[in-house]
Amino acid sequence: MAFPVGSVLMKLGMVSTSDHTSIVSMNIFVALLCACIVIGHLLEENRWMNESITALVIGLCTGVVILLFSGGRSSRILVFSEDLFFIYLLPPIIFNAGFQVKKKQFFRNFMTIMLFGAVGTLISFIIISLGARQLFKKLDVGSLDIGDYLAIGAIFSATDSVCTLQVLNQDETPLLYSLVFGEGVVNDATSVVLFNAIQSFDLSHIDSRIAVQFVGSFLYLFITSTLLGVITGLLSAFIIKKLYFGRHSTDREVALMILMAYLSYMLAELFYLSGILTVFFCGIVMSHYTWHNVTESSRVTTKHAFATLSFIAEIFIFLYVGMDALDIEKWRFVSSSPGKSVGVSSILLGLVLVGRAAFVFPLSFLSNLAKKSPHEKIHLKQQITVWWAGLMRGAVSMALAYNQFTRAGHTQLRGNAIMITSTITVVLFSTVVFGLMTKPLIRLLLPSSKPLSSMLCSEPTTPKSINTPLLGNGQHDSEADLGGRDIPRPTSLRMLLSTPSHTVHHYWRKFDNSFMRPVFGGRGFVPVIPGSPVEPSVQQWH
Repeated sequence: MAFPVGSVLMKLGMVSTSDHTSIVSMNIFVALLCACIVIGHLLEENRWMNESITALVIGLCTGVVILLFSGGRSSRILVFSEDLFFIYLLPPIIFNAGFQVKKKQFFRNFMTIMLFGAVGTLISFIIISLGARQLFKKLDVGSLDIGDYLAIGAIFSATDSVCTLQVLNQDETPLLYSLVFGEGVVNDATSVVLFNAIQSFDLSHIDSRIAVQFVGSFLYLFITSTLLGVITGLLSAFIIKKLYFGRHSTDREVALMILMAYLSYMLAELFYLSGILTVFFCGIVMSHYTWHNVTESSRVTTKHAFATLSFIAEIFIFLYVGMDALDIEKWRFVSSSPGKSVGVSSILLGLVLVGRAAFVFPLSFLSNLAKKSPHEKIHLKQQITVWWAGLMRGAVSMALAYNQFTRAGHTQLRGNAIMITSTITVVLFSTVVFGLMTKPLIRLLLPSSKPLSSMLCSEPTTPKSINTPLLGNGQHDSEADLGGRDIPRPTSLRMLLSTPSHTVHHYWRKFDNSFMRPVFGGRGFVPVIPGSPVEPSVQQWH
């Protein structure tokens, strides 16, 4: 029997050509990432630009060039993949957010952050869903069901506060920075949990039983995801503390930290939980315990490794979003009615503005009622800054929109194509236009750093950069700062409500020192022996 050598060689040639095309695409993309970093550095002092806007603009320009060279057939060198985003790009961003978070500020304002991030997102979700359902019917958008409208609410409730965080100084405005930062992470997690809950229910016939089940599913996902992150973080701390990898190889303890962090996210996906919440709280726990159980060189390595991975992933996402915005396949469906696409985008932008205002100002008022000291209250200019910080929409909205309205990055339905192009328009407009206005607006609202610092800063000092972990250098933001200071004790229920941070922090510190640190390590409780992770200069806790 003759062996079909010719057909085999032809197939090998096709594979080789396909591989070469992929290599060319990756070369272009990596070169563009390098260009984003270089140009972003050169524009660092610019009052308008930031790295996310730079990546978007470069992506748009690259898309135009590819469109011209391909004769209008394509603007992409990579096809969007939900797995690429949710499995590879999002975990390092969210973990680094938890790993670098200023925990004392985060938990001091925890109730306000949860009020904005969870309750506020639910309010925004309801307003956007109801508004879209009422207004889209008048535009004849297409065959969208109740599940699609609820998904739209979840998609456009997910904020992107990167632009504002790049402008705010956490040394000068620790309260404002922690609110914007904390709310952004909790908001993303809440939006994704809502989106997953929507997809797991048949919402064609909503009744009271389904509504109760929906709320129960949301709370279950929220709580179990958080617990899984905490447990994984504690497990990594316990393993590294007991085995002392650093005595023989710092590579092993660094590798274990990175893999355990990633494992927490994948476990959440395996059990159909929220990977964002899980990996965020895993990052917080690992920075509080695990990070102090490794050698000094491993601390420096992990700090910069997590920050670098997060930085590259963010640039990658914004660059891709810019390139994908010009995908000709999606725009072909709406080319016959551009006015309708503009109308849908305008409605969504309006609902985002209204939905954001509907909870920021009322919830700020409620939060201020529980605070006795005027220095702890969120003033009007700060409220406007928090409102503005949440107007930008980014990669999470894009990924959720692709998940809901496309299949493998492609769409063949007119209604779905309109929603994808409208999402792209909202993301581009909000990131570029609102992002360009962020620096001037904040300088207008918060013109003087010195009075603002004295008004907002409730700690002696804070770390210089978000890339420096809370417990990294010195004792600035640790519990040790409170050793020589008088901590006010609550004398009534009003005092308990008005200064919950001191009370909760005091009892947590006692519990942490007595039960958690002896088991899981952390600053001061790892025995100082040759090769141990803790330096002799570190003082024991009292």
